[in-house]
Amino acid sequence: MLSVQSLGLHHSGNYLFQNVNFTIKKDDKIGLVGKNGAGKSTLLKMLSGEINFYEGNVVPEGNITIGFLKQDLDFVKGRTVWDETMQAFEQINAWKNELEEVNHQMTIRTDYESDSYTDLINKMTELNDLLMHHDAYNLEGDMEKVLFGLGFKADDFKKITDEFSGGWRMRIELAKLLLQKNDIMLLDEPTNHLDMESIIWLENFLKDYPGAIVLVSHDKQFMTAVCNRTFDINNKKVDDYKANYSKYLIMREDRREKLIQAKKNQDAEIKQMEDNINKFRASATKASFAQSLIKKLDKIERIEVDNEDVSKFNIRFVQSQVPGKIIFEAEKLGKAYGEKQIFDDVDFIVQRGDRIALLGQNGQGKTTLAKILAGDIKDYSGNWNLGHNVNIGYFAQNQEEVLTPNKTVQEEAEDAATEETRPRVRDLLGSFLFQGEAVNKKTKVLSGGERNRLALCKLLLRPFNTLIMDEPTNHLDIQSKEIIKLALQKFEGTLIVISHDREFLQGLCDKIYEFRDGKMKEFLGDINEYLEFRQKESIREISAEKAKLHNEVPKVEMKKVEEKPINNNQSTIASKEQKSVQNKIKKVEERITELETEIEKFEASFAKENPSDDTLEKYNKTKEDLDSALQEWEYLGTQLD
Repeated sequence: MLSVQSLGLHHSGNYLFQNVNFTIKKDDKIGLVGKNGAGKSTLLKMLSGEINFYEGNVVPEGNITIGFLKQDLDFVKGRTVWDETMQAFEQINAWKNELEEVNHQMTIRTDYESDSYTDLINKMTELNDLLMHHDAYNLEGDMEKVLFGLGFKADDFKKITDEFSGGWRMRIELAKLLLQKNDIMLLDEPTNHLDMESIIWLENFLKDYPGAIVLVSHDKQFMTAVCNRTFDINNKKVDDYKANYSKYLIMREDRREKLIQAKKNQDAEIKQMEDNINKFRASATKASFAQSLIKKLDKIERIEVDNEDVSKFNIRFVQSQVPGKIIFEAEKLGKAYGEKQIFDDVDFIVQRGDRIALLGQNGQGKTTLAKILAGDIKDYSGNWNLGHNVNIGYFAQNQEEVLTPNKTVQEEAEDAATEETRPRVRDLLGSFLFQGEAVNKKTKVLSGGERNRLALCKLLLRPFNTLIMDEPTNHLDIQSKEIIKLALQKFEGTLIVISHDREFLQGLCDKIYEFRDGKMKEFLGDINEYLEFRQKESIREISAEKAKLHNEVPKVEMKKVEEKPINNNQSTIASKEQKSVQNKIKKVEERITELETEIEKFEASFAKENPSDDTLEKYNKTKEDLDSALQEWEYLGTQLD
């Protein structure tokens, strides 16, 4: 589908890529991995055509379409969520508008025997065929499926996009891209701004996507589930592994061991050459030989081996005094912003040593609760109490508000240190990948990932017995996430963490607080048990939203098809076709009735007991069949109008 030949790109005076070659085929699901700054996002922009100043060629085969999830949104003000999502179907919308005009012309014209009227009939047939081929009459069902999957409710469809935050508007942009069904889809951190349920839905959607996918993600579980091929970007080249992320790690380790041995051999060779140069440099008879060795040494391409063993970063949070048994206790806690009630009537007790994950859709109040407990929000309803000797370390999601812009990385870390931890500042900064001149950077020029690493480093420099962490893995590469997870696993205090990263939470938290519909519920169990429970609940909730969207009763009122008198002048396009359509409508109506009956039986059984996975799969398939039947019934109805 797409061939990359001898690709090269200069960046800041050096090559970012050099002589890169690969081919993307139809069924490829490719994950791009590499350190921050390796060029993952840049490569996506080159494939999309957004960057075109490079060496080599990017050659698409045939008239393939490439979709790219851009971070800059350009929505027309005043559009609803539904209308904006409909913009995904630019060509189909154009065909529909053209068909509407053709139908209008056929209604007002009476020159039924003319060649131009026959041309209209042919054009109508052509447009209908195009729309049927592109499944244009099932678009609304597809839109509902994607919008529900990305976390929108039925009530959201008619809301203006201006009302939504940037994260939710990015979900609309992602929905448009998914609906376009491009031959190649390029995704740069598609799970950003998504909650855990939406991430799992997207994961399943992409696994079944009929085209090729190239994606960048720091979510290991997401990458493993979606990708069947991994590109490792390092040292100006792209190493191609025909494997998902988990298998890639094993294969890369084997390659790395061979690389380490090759580096040892090269180092020995270089040392021998340097010894000979020093030995013969001062000799008049051997000086030319020494010069040739120097030239040869300069031409050697040094083998580099990244040290990716995070276990060597033996970092720990400093433990402060032991607190009382109760850390936090809340009763009827609530928070509203103006007329918008975020959550209400929340009761909970956090005890010493608890390890709690706050989960739920974005905007449900997780960050708000974290800020209340950290003391950043003073205005709330209800009561909460802080336990005895509780020292809180708070990692805020918005790091630009807690870093001083004109301080250097080292100054920021030193200001956070105590007398006891000050000698460890440089070592800790090195553990968080701030090495050499990087410690002299001003915090205002740091990237999102660098800001997070610095803020995490600061937490390690002061003693705490309770940590509240809001999305600590945002913008972090996989190695950095592993470093902080190891440190948190060693932490002996109380932990409250907000995260949508399943792999990060596994083995870290053993209790879940779920935020949903303005309430908070406690779930006793780990992340895997919670996700199994939530998957079954989500199917019921999406079904309820669909029913709500269709006037709360997923049945369609059948219109009696009236037989219209046929004009003799229109006999060439009406008589037999109309009768055939009427017969099809009758069969579809019977099918709709059967499917509705089956769905009612399923839902009645759900009220009595939890369904099995097999039953849920059958129920879901029946719902999809009903959607298709309804779309077909609506389309056939237009054929008679």
